This record gives sequence, structure tokens and C-alpha cells, in this order.
Amino acid sequence: MKCALIIPSWLPEELFPAKTAGSQINYWQPLGTLYVAASLQQAGHSVQFFNGAFMGHGEILQQIRQFRPAFVGIYSTTFGWDKAVRTATDIKAVDPGIFICVGGPFPIAVQKQCLIEAARQFDAVVTGEGEITVTEMVNKLAAGDSLRGVQGIVFRDNGELVENDPRPLIEDLDLLPLPARNLLGDASRYIPPPASYKRKPVAVMITSRGCNRRCIYCSQIDRERKAGIRGIRFRSVSSVLEEISLCLRQGYKEIKFIDDTLAADYNRLMTLCREIQSRRLDFSWFASACVNQVDKPLLRAMKQAGCWAILLGAESGVQKNLNTLRKGSTLKQIRQAVAAAKEVGLQVSTPFLFGIPGETFEEGLKTIEFAIELDPDLANFHALTAFPGTYLYDHLEQYGRVSSELGDYTYQGAAFVPYTMSRNQIHALRQLALRRFYSRPVFLLRRFLQIRSWDDCLVAMQGIKSLFWLWTTKNLFHRPGRHKPTTTGSG
Repeated sequence: MKCALIIPSWLPEELFPAKTAGSQINYWQPLGTLYVAASLQQAGHSVQFFNGAFMGHGEILQQIRQFRPAFVGIYSTTFGWDKAVRTATDIKAVDPGIFICVGGPFPIAVQKQCLIEAARQFDAVVTGEGEITVTEMVNKLAAGDSLRGVQGIVFRDNGELVENDPRPLIEDLDLLPLPARNLLGDASRYIPPPASYKRKPVAVMITSRGCNRRCIYCSQIDRERKAGIRGIRFRSVSSVLEEISLCLRQGYKEIKFIDDTLAADYNRLMTLCREIQSRRLDFSWFASACVNQVDKPLLRAMKQAGCWAILLGAESGVQKNLNTLRKGSTLKQIRQAVAAAKEVGLQVSTPFLFGIPGETFEEGLKTIEFAIELDPDLANFHALTAFPGTYLYDHLEQYGRVSSELGDYTYQGAAFVPYTMSRNQIHALRQLALRRFYSRPVFLLRRFLQIRSWDDCLVAMQGIKSLFWLWTTKNLFHRPGRHKPTTTGSG
């Protein structure tokens, strides 16, 4: 069967302020979609992928007309839901007989609500991991069989809304085919945020699924953490090495590991680092880790295996707010992890959040001071977002208010506002933090000394441009006409 997988068209200015988008924009390889594509290909189906990051809405529709698929799968985040509905609506106008399914973080969170809100646009919703579910669904459609009994979907059958049983999580991740990166086209277009990579092209890879933590802002398919040991399912080291080798043969120079924390299994990561070294695999890499899961020996092994930078979750400079987030870490552990990473020669990136439940504006200022004290190579300052499917969203009455505009549900939009702060204060803290952190002479000198290539020069120039607007524009992150408040998490 001909299958089209689509990420709806979007523009950087819809996510980031137009004046600073150049220093924030990034295009990730869509691993979830590529895994589904590989599973469909393995089952013998013809698959094409259309990425709205690089294609306009009209161009996607034109490609659909030419390809004439029988099945279309559309990916949707919370922010992108309206775009997914528009895409499905216009595809149905091209051919009402095309079976259209929607999946992704937002559909997984709200499930049948998607079919209620978009009654004429979508025929089915995938409610969990898609590789086995979508393949089984397409096999059934190709054979003309009923979808009743296909685990992990909600679908419409002659006007009736049918909720099939959920599909258990995939326990043995090694059984999945490797992502179909052959569908990406020009791989050099897919780049992480500026200054967070060294060599192009960059492949994105995941070596595990799930998390054993319970942060209130994290959305996990397995919300009760029932699957696998400690709620995390790990790929074998041999499987990871196989994919690394394949990426290198495909011409990739760097890999960004996007596991929630690559160091969740200390010994496994240590083994992976040793294997990379012993096999002399030549690539640079970047990973994320929890501050209480790393130490100097592990960080040194990562550095020796080609890791050049690490993201260490900091989130706040106030212990009370870390406890509210249920981070399971302390300020002392953050300081120790950042210092250890620097000592072994890794560049350090630390994310911070404003708008934490119970946080005050004054505590936000303490977080800025903490970021400056840590002095990482990069720091991100985001607005805490209560995405559907998170503990925070499900307990909004306890913590604060959310915007009714789904377009605000990015780390930029301040969709969530705690009772102890205003939306304008969150925006002000973000702008002040970026001004203070990135205007420091010590930071500017360090960035200047790190320039090694023309790409480095371009990143530096974009950063200077963003700094100019941060200092000269009032309320840079304010989005007029948005943020209609609501207080419920009903979806």
C-alpha cells in the first residue's frame, strides 16, 4: 500500500520571536516518524515522507496529488494540532477516500478527543508507540479487513467511535528496524540549535525509551512507569553500535543522543564508550544526563569516546522549586556535575525553567544568579509548559492556569502561569536571563576564542543580533492577542 507520512508545514516565527529566531531555530530529525516509516517499509509498503519544516502547505498537497497514497499518517504536537487538522482537511478535499491517521504527543495525550474535534478529517488516532500499531493497521486496510482488534488505536467505523485496547509498550527495542533516514533527503538541513553541534551532518539517535523519574512537566507514554526495569527500556549496546556504524557509512559526522538521560544505566554507558573507542569510530557526539547519574570517571570516558558536550538538567536555582518539579536532584549535585564535566573538558549546556508552581519573581532572579554562578557554555531559559498528558496539566487547579490557545504550547509561549506569578513576569525573567547570561564579558570572550570555522562565525553573528534585540526591544517574548486563560486540564 502507498503510505505518506507528514509533518504539517510550519514557520520558525510561529515558535520563536522573529527578531531572535536566527539564533534559536533548529530542525530535528523526526525519529518517531522515521521509525514508523522503517516498519512500514519492512512490511513491504511504499512510503514517502513530507516534512513541513522544509515544504509549504501547498507543496505538500501537490506531492499528495502526485503520489496518490491510500494511507496518510500525520504527526501532531500540541502546538501543531491546528496545522494537522488543516492538513487533513485539505487532503480529504484532494481525495475523500484516503485513510488519514494522526499520531504524536498531542493525540497520544487526548486520544479519542481528536476524532471528536476533527470528526470529518481523521479516520483513526494512534494512542501509543506507532511502529507495530501503524504497520498492523495498514496491513489490515490493504487486505480490506476490519480494524477492530488492532491494539493502540481509536477509529471511526461507519460513524461509530471505536476504542480498541491499548497496545503494550515494545519491550525489546532491538526488534525494531533502524529509522528510515533514507527518506530525509538532504541530511545537512537537519541541524540542532546553533552552538549545540560541531560537525555536519548531524544524526539524531535514541538508545532507550522511557524515564524512571516523575517530573511534573514530563509527558511519557507509560505514565505509570509500568514497563521495563525502572520504567526504562534499553536497546542493547550492540544494537546502538550497529546504528552508529550505519550513520557513519551514510556520511554523518556527529550524533545527538536524545535519550531523556543517556546515563540512566551507568555501566551500559561506560560499556558503550569503551566500545566506541576500541572500534575507533570517528564521530563527535552530544548527550543529556541527570546530574545525580554522572561522575568524573563516566564523564571522562564519554569525552575519550568523542563526546564534546553534555546537557545537564538544572531547571532552577531554588531547591524548593526543584522539589516541586520532582527533579530528585539538589543544587549541590548540579554544581558538582557541572564542575566535573568542565574538568574533563566537556562543554556544558544547562536548561532552566521559569513559571514553576509556587515560584515567585524574586526566586526567578535567584535562578538567573545560579545560572551565572554555574557558568555553563550554554544556558537555555524556557517557560514551564503544561503539555497535555503531563501531571502538571492533569492537576492545574492545584498549580495555576493555562492558555486556551494551543499555539502557545511551546517552551516560548508561557502557556502555563502559576498562581504566584504573572505571564508578563515569566516573559520578563526570560528576557532578563538571556540578557545577563549572554552579555557577560567572560562568556563573550570564551565564545570568540572558540570560533574555528565559518559556521562558528555565522552562529556568533546570529547571537550578537539576538543580543541587540534583547537589549533594545521591550517585552520581546510577549505575544499580543494570545493567552486566553482557562483553569482546567480536560484537554
